[in-house]
Amino acid sequence: MSTSSVTRDIVAKLWNLCHILRDDGITYNEYVTELTYLLFLKMLAETGRESPLPTEYRWSELDSRQGEEQLVFYRQLLLDLGNQKKVVDPVILAIFTDAQTRLRKPTNLKSLTDAIDRLDWFSARDEGLGNLYEGLLEKNAAEKKSGAGQYFTPRPLIDCIVRLVQPQAGEVIQDPAAGTGGFLVAADQYVKQHTDDLYTLTQDQAHFQRKEAYRGLELVPDTHRLCLMNLMLHGIESGVGCGDSLSADGEALGKADVVLTNPPFGTKKGGGRPNRADFSVTAETSNKQLAFVEHIYRGLKPGGRAAVVLPDNVLFEDNTGRKLRQQLMELCNLHTILRLPTGIFYAQGVKTNVLFFTRGKNDSGNTKAVWVYDLRANMNSFGKTRLLTVADFAEFETAFGDDPLGQAPRTDQDEDGRFRCFTRQQIADRNDNLDIAWLRDTSNNPEDDLTEPADIAAAIATHLGNALREIEITMEEFTNGGDTP
Repeated sequence: MSTSSVTRDIVAKLWNLCHILRDDGITYNEYVTELTYLLFLKMLAETGRESPLPTEYRWSELDSRQGEEQLVFYRQLLLDLGNQKKVVDPVILAIFTDAQTRLRKPTNLKSLTDAIDRLDWFSARDEGLGNLYEGLLEKNAAEKKSGAGQYFTPRPLIDCIVRLVQPQAGEVIQDPAAGTGGFLVAADQYVKQHTDDLYTLTQDQAHFQRKEAYRGLELVPDTHRLCLMNLMLHGIESGVGCGDSLSADGEALGKADVVLTNPPFGTKKGGGRPNRADFSVTAETSNKQLAFVEHIYRGLKPGGRAAVVLPDNVLFEDNTGRKLRQQLMELCNLHTILRLPTGIFYAQGVKTNVLFFTRGKNDSGNTKAVWVYDLRANMNSFGKTRLLTVADFAEFETAFGDDPLGQAPRTDQDEDGRFRCFTRQQIADRNDNLDIAWLRDTSNNPEDDLTEPADIAAAIATHLGNALREIEITMEEFTNGGDTP
């Protein structure tokens, strides 16, 4: 999923179109959604996938119009493509449901359609239009004014996780917090790379890969819209619904062979609890990360594997957090934890990890030992001036080994190394606290290098938010009378 110079050039040109939209009073929050309606229609034309669209509402019809007529036509197009009386295809309907344009000036719409037409579509087709769209989403996430980073996991991290988990053709792959679809797209590309773009599969197997293999949910409607566009442009027709995985919607996702996800951080709004009859540990907590973990291990088939990005608090929180970790290690083999560097997500100061685990074929004693790789201590600060790359994960991938279940031969690198093994008894002696660090970190705090007022303010806001969330959780535990085992 690396971005070539051709793709980067086109993405930069697309991003520069935001100046046109800003002149029409459109904010960064609305920019990508507004542009992607037009870009999506053009890409369907370029890839010959316009058949789900009514003939009167295709790119050529929009592009041929001028002035006020074009703007009026565009408004009607968005309205009608979300109308089930006029469109049959469920994905097109989901993408355009409640779609509307914020454009008010006909000259701005014409400037956009002309600029999109002038792009190097011959080279873009060669690169893959899905990758172009991914590049636009990545650019949007990196733009601090857009606020989109909260839905975007860095692509080098996604690709590392997918290479280690090794999704296979025929497996059900789920992301219960799908965002813009990055994990599902990467899994699909991995499968296609290992099946000659599905040509080595039978007709039935290829049909499964396109239409049934990928499942997920995304809570935020506009992000869900971007996700559906992204999946469709990558040739994935499986359904990702708009819903809450911590409600009955999550139960309806069914069992998965593989779960890959970066669930949202924080608490449910208003202190709400998960509405899941199958939850036992997290039924009374508003902590979304803890509840997502329970969703994941309960949703795995026996022998199924997962990789999930989680903040540090999941590793050390007491009461409900400790109970959750105990149940996770009973039901699953939690074989690897990757301590991620700071600064790779949208908010400075958010410390995260990747947990790799396999659902056991019985319900007790599945975790015998946990391997921890510390990629956080003594690492350079990541951010706009030092981007995360595939190379940053090379040593971890070598240490992890080539077994997706974490069973390859491994070497404990002792106290001076980054990779250590801790037995289940050692973890129990730590009160089941998995926030394990042993290297003395002599590097600067990444926040020490912040200079822009907006970045400093964002870091302060993050710390305040984390503190408030911890207070909420503590108060909640007291309200429930405490549940320390």
